[in-house]
Amino acid sequence: MRISNSFSEGEIQVLEFILQTLLRGGTPSMATRNKDFASVYRKVMTMKKRVEEKKAQAKISSSVGTVAAADDDEMHRKAG
Repeated sequence: MRISNSFSEGEIQVLEFILQTLLRGGTPSMATRNKDFASVYRKVMTMKKRVEEKKAQAKISSSVGTVAAADDDEMHRKAG
């Protein structure tokens, strides 16, 4: 599943810094002080949310359409 979102030059620098630091065995705590860190974090969280939403949509879809759960009132009306 591919969720795309473009990053600014500053955001790319933050990501590169974090990855290089982690590859060297360090911690990315210095990156949190970068002015573009908050923007990168928001984008990553948005992408994560989109992935979860797409997975949820895929689970409720079937070959005959979208499957929705019946609510309690509907179940009681049919049963009673």
